[in-house]
Amino acid sequence: MRDTREPQTADRSSPVGSTADAPIVPPAVRAELARTAAQVPGLQWVVVDAAGPLVDVAVGWADLRRRVPMTPTTTQMAYSMTKTITAVAILQLIERGEMTLEDGLDAFVSDTPYRGNSITVHQLLAHTSGIPAPIPLRWVHPSRHGEPFDDSAALAEVLRRHPRLRTPPGARFSYSNIGYWLLGRIVEQVTDRPFADHVRAAVLEPLGTVPGEMAFTIGDAASHATGYLAKYSWLNLAKGALMDRSLWDGYDGPWLRLRDIEPDGPAFGGLVGSARSFGRFLTDQLRPESILLGAEARRLLQAPQALADGGSIPMTLGWHVGRSEGAEFLFKEGGGGGFHGEMRLYPSRALGSVAIANDTQFDASAFLSRVDRVGLPGS
Repeated sequence: MRDTREPQTADRSSPVGSTADAPIVPPAVRAELARTAAQVPGLQWVVVDAAGPLVDVAVGWADLRRRVPMTPTTTQMAYSMTKTITAVAILQLIERGEMTLEDGLDAFVSDTPYRGNSITVHQLLAHTSGIPAPIPLRWVHPSRHGEPFDDSAALAEVLRRHPRLRTPPGARFSYSNIGYWLLGRIVEQVTDRPFADHVRAAVLEPLGTVPGEMAFTIGDAASHATGYLAKYSWLNLAKGALMDRSLWDGYDGPWLRLRDIEPDGPAFGGLVGSARSFGRFLTDQLRPESILLGAEARRLLQAPQALADGGSIPMTLGWHVGRSEGAEFLFKEGGGGGFHGEMRLYPSRALGSVAIANDTQFDASAFLSRVDRVGLPGS
């Protein structure tokens, strides 16, 4: 499908912009895209199978003030969608025999307040380590546009402020950004190079991404979407308590414009990319043979996990487990200042989908549940 309508005036919150070539999209999906385009500045939606993209759509604006349309190659902040990529990097090292799932955190990172609690790599991946889960909205910094950021001092300060475990390791599922930040430190210790450099070489380049398409910094600001926060929202009213004032810009109509920011911890939420680039990853996970992982490592990435007492949790070693109309799927959501997205893998249907919008409060999960239900092949 190609929509050739020109972007309309910038006081419209989200006019239909452009789309990439794709098969005919069902009318119900076109209606949903149009409805969503009126509610967010810009949106990308991609559907893939094992051969590549089936649908690759971009609507709305990447930048309202400068009248820049959202395109399939516009980059956006992925935030916690990064965690699944971090899990892949860990499983690759396990597959190569450089570490095991039952190795302890203390063996790799000795300067944490959790030392002596026998936290394992497995528990960090499955969010059962007991490590605290504070809100990370302030764990960001202004983008350096390609220049690296040393996250060591930032992590040390977070650990100082949150020194106690919430529960004993393995006893309870509790989502933790700190846990995945520490997984990034483990990757650095094992590989002896910065986390971002290792992931670029071991994950992003094998997927075929080109420079600027997917990275841990915002390289070309002109190709990156501006993040927004709805003016008339509770989050805008509370932003002073949640975000540093230096991150705010002016208003573009009903939207508060945010400056380019990047998370302090690359491993828990630092990836910058498009829905199309995350679609590359989903395609790899759907192929008979993955480029990134061997059969056993891929099984571990997708297999539901359990607590120490055998109780089930809604997690694999890198994915959350969801269910829609009786069909199980794997998903990873990511949201923060200016952006919100989600990617899904439907193993039984051999399909995947991704949606990202430059709207802090975009409900990516609800959007995918609606469009995937009627827009995926075989629906």
